[in-house]
Amino acid sequence: MKTIAAFFDIDGTLYREGLITEVFKKLIKYEIIEQKKWFDEVKPKYQKWDKRVGNYDDYLLKMADIYVDAIKGLHKSQVEFIARQVVSQKGDRVYTYTRDRIKWHKERGHKVITISGSPMELVREMSTKHGFDDYRGAEYLLDKKDIYTGEVVPMWDSVSKSKAINELVNIYDIDLNESYAYGDTAGDLSMFKSVRYPICVNPTRELINKVINDEEIKNRIKIVVERKDMTYNLDVNCIKF
Repeated sequence: MKTIAAFFDIDGTLYREGLITEVFKKLIKYEIIEQKKWFDEVKPKYQKWDKRVGNYDDYLLKMADIYVDAIKGLHKSQVEFIARQVVSQKGDRVYTYTRDRIKWHKERGHKVITISGSPMELVREMSTKHGFDDYRGAEYLLDKKDIYTGEVVPMWDSVSKSKAINELVNIYDIDLNESYAYGDTAGDLSMFKSVRYPICVNPTRELINKVINDEEIKNRIKIVVERKDMTYNLDVNCIKF
């Protein structure tokens, strides 16, 4: 009998913001990187999105670029330490809907897997905390001495996530025709197209635009928005810009 799986993004889908921002704050707190790097390069991007005058997908990509530069030359143990600290202190700051769906899938014996654009070190810690069966994240490459080189194998785009799903299908004998996917940005579109039950959780405008203009997925998509202590199910055909 084939396996039913549920694929989850983390940032914006499970975790209520971006974990990578918390990493920068910790890197500065423990004086691993200079505070100037945060104020000059990171904080303006964060504030622009926080004031809702910037594009969320662009913000995430820029943050990833800055993160590569920030950890270049650091030892693996330093970043792993920060990842543990971040998830220990912030890992419960998640959406109720998504947390409940993880529980729902696990109760039914489904494979629960996260495929996230966050750094692998963070994804690993979140996977352990929330009981995922497996995980995939962005891999920041190391040299032979476990020093970050400044190179990265991404996992935030549709192409990378599609490859990850194909790999996981082979490992776990997953039936995609009975499986689920949860995400919030355009990078999750390939996950949605791969499964029978795609769910947009607090989706970005860019993702909704792509969904609306894709007749194949438009008829299967479910849109969920969580605000305060309420969850709303939206009809994609009723969304107007």
